[in-house]
Amino acid sequence: MWAELRAVGLLLLALVGTARAELRIEITQGAAQTIPIAVIPYANDGGADAIHAVIGADLARSGQFRLVPDDQLLARPTEAAQVDFRDWKLVMAQYLTIGRMLPQPDGRFTAEFELFNVATGQRMTGARFADVAPASKRRLAHHIADLIYEAITGVRGVFNTRVTYVTQVGNNYELQVADADGYNPTTVLRTQEPILSPTWSADGRFVAYATYANGRAAIFRQDVSSGARQLVSSFPGLNGAPAFSPDGGRMAMVLSKDGNPDIYVMDLGGGPPRRLTQHYAIDTEPTWSPDGRYIYFTSDRSGGPQVYRVPASGGAEERVTFDGNYNTRPAVSPDGRKIAMVHGASGRGYRIAVLDIASRRLDVLTDGPLDESPGFAPNGQVIIYTTKTGGAEALATVSIDGNVRQRLGVTQAKVREPGWSPFSATP
Repeated sequence: MWAELRAVGLLLLALVGTARAELRIEITQGAAQTIPIAVIPYANDGGADAIHAVIGADLARSGQFRLVPDDQLLARPTEAAQVDFRDWKLVMAQYLTIGRMLPQPDGRFTAEFELFNVATGQRMTGARFADVAPASKRRLAHHIADLIYEAITGVRGVFNTRVTYVTQVGNNYELQVADADGYNPTTVLRTQEPILSPTWSADGRFVAYATYANGRAAIFRQDVSSGARQLVSSFPGLNGAPAFSPDGGRMAMVLSKDGNPDIYVMDLGGGPPRRLTQHYAIDTEPTWSPDGRYIYFTSDRSGGPQVYRVPASGGAEERVTFDGNYNTRPAVSPDGRKIAMVHGASGRGYRIAVLDIASRRLDVLTDGPLDESPGFAPNGQVIIYTTKTGGAEALATVSIDGNVRQRLGVTQAKVREPGWSPFSATP
């Protein structure tokens, strides 16, 4: 389970290019009560990437919405004056969204959308987007879906964000970045050695990861857009589990250059790494609290792996988890109130659990038998993780209440090491 302690390798090849495979997303469990919404085709729009189709797919994929079927659309209004709310009450829609595209002579377009509460007839939100390039059509649709989702639920949407993941076919590994719906995958790194612990910087500009270079373990920081990369550390022994600080100026990591694996912090502007923990046990998997005050990590100093934290400025370590005999791979929620982790109990396998830091309540969200590598979506409402059943590996997501689940996979490839981008990573 401690991925950064398992890999060996020899050769690294870095490149930026277009990937051939896309994530397939399947809703395996939705909310008990879904919200019915009518998403009407836009005027002057069409094709496989029609704006309304992308919006509808986003909302349905959240597991919280149910689309009114096309054959139940009693009308297809594109402007507010054309809406008769009695039509939409008949098909039990709670919300209605309409829109239109206004083509421009140069091939660009202006798009407008509106969202209505069917019961009250209230216009809840709407916007106008001018001078949109055709290549940005899907991204605009994701943005509109986010605005609709937030207007209805009160929670910021994550449809316009991106995810990282590692694919494996045979002995070939690729680090990929894709839209949150699996479209537009791009290969950031291709190598014949394992790629471990990819992680985003808070500004969404960089990803960091551990792999091997010239026969040695190494940590790299890579610009997602340009592909330019920088060697951060390659000390003798283990170099693994990189984690950017919230301000982007520092990186926590695991090094064994002074003996046992311990947590270090390095200033990315230069200078030697500063050792935070010093124990004969294994300290690994660091992650920062959003305010930058603490670094959470996994240690087996109590006899089995548990989550601890240490002040980022240095000081005494404090144990955080006590339920179960196995708690690893901590990930802190964006609001700093919860920790997702891999939780193990005798005979029950390894599952994803969430700990409320203040109350110490632990909730198990998944069924296992081998779930790992959890990470929060930037709105804190969804956790992405790796799941294994038999010899198959895929990604999955679960809502923080455990009610909505999805499975994500790439045909003929193992998929692991997922990470969700911050909101700022939207290109």
